[in-house]
Amino acid sequence: MISRRDYLRLSAAGVLGTTGSWMPSFAADAAVQPERRRSCILLWMNGGPSTIDLFDMKSGHENGGPFKEIATSAPGLRIGDQLPRLAKHGDQLALVRSMSTKEGDHGRATHYLRTGNLPMGALQFPTLGSLLSKELGDPRAELPNFVSVAPFRFFSQAAFGPGFLGPQYAPLVVGENGSFGAPRPNENVDNSLRVQDLERPAEITPLQADARFDLLKGLETSFADQRPNLVAQSHQTAYDRAVRLMQSAAAKAFDLSAEPMKLRDAYGRNIFGQGCLLARRLVERSVPFVDVNLGGWDTHARNHEDLKKLCPMLDAGWASLMTDLRERGLLESTTVVWMGEFGRTPRINQGGGRDHYPNAWTAVLAGGGIKGGQIVGKTSPDGSTVEGEPTQVADLLATVCKALGINHTKTNNSNVGRPIRIVDKEARVIEQLV
Repeated sequence: MISRRDYLRLSAAGVLGTTGSWMPSFAADAAVQPERRRSCILLWMNGGPSTIDLFDMKSGHENGGPFKEIATSAPGLRIGDQLPRLAKHGDQLALVRSMSTKEGDHGRATHYLRTGNLPMGALQFPTLGSLLSKELGDPRAELPNFVSVAPFRFFSQAAFGPGFLGPQYAPLVVGENGSFGAPRPNENVDNSLRVQDLERPAEITPLQADARFDLLKGLETSFADQRPNLVAQSHQTAYDRAVRLMQSAAAKAFDLSAEPMKLRDAYGRNIFGQGCLLARRLVERSVPFVDVNLGGWDTHARNHEDLKKLCPMLDAGWASLMTDLRERGLLESTTVVWMGEFGRTPRINQGGGRDHYPNAWTAVLAGGGIKGGQIVGKTSPDGSTVEGEPTQVADLLATVCKALGINHTKTNNSNVGRPIRIVDKEARVIEQLV
């Protein structure tokens, strides 16, 4: 049924005055409404990717390395030749080549990029997925509002958690990765990405299961009422979410076998590629935030050899995600963010690798709310410094918020009683991108 506001808008546009032609116009109008449910997919490159070899090539300079530039679908926008499929989506990509973040330690930098804040004593800062899903999500949804695919949390556990927002904003984690975040050979990907133990044992009837759930809920509520602390709240939240998912047909979103074999092959038969496919399935079902993790980027030695192994997985998964979102009409409402904790040194070391380098690197935005086909900022000819105004972490996150229709100046009450903004007060939105 058309709402009164939609009716008036369409009438003013003359849409309802022509028989048989109003539905396509209404659909197109709805697609650009700012109130339409939006989602964000974060492609997190654990270890710090060598962006000088991917998105800010220095061909002809000794720092450039062996890779070459290739054209993309956007005039004047060129990227590395290791990402040929992604290059076809250049019109949707916005390269932020002016990132300068100053933190070169894995743990601190991971926390900084994923929360917008450096670790600070007793303050428990929420990860980006918790912050954004709180604003975009539906607490009554059957699926979790935040799903994290194959995270490697060794560097900074706090960078992946809900912090002071509380356990109700914690992610559902699938495919936890304990091997430095790099893809594991011969991994059973389908099993890794399936939420375990959701099916009721065959010998338990539905009535018996419901009775047990009711008993559990009563015990949990009684316990939490007598002990109103974070541990009890976390325990109760975890069980409530698990039961809701067990009783819902929405859990089938995690069953990738429902997808055509050809499409699964296009994404790549690895944890990252299939994780990107899962991300599409989840945002299609209105999950507001999904992060998909790909590790292996800590290339202190044999940088270019390792990139030749990683980039085909990145290229297939990311490019297929863009194509799939676009074909399903989801790209306009889904913002895609690609980044790691920092970049890598322009100078190639004696081991043929590149070391940690937060001073000048690239992040990439795409999809909903982002004006693609452009470049923000530039680095010096040798790639060592940002020329002009650098982009800070807060600037990038504020831009993501605006693309998603979120007020980044909004505050949440912290665990120490202080109001904390979603993004730091010094943040400046990159206006040319949104």
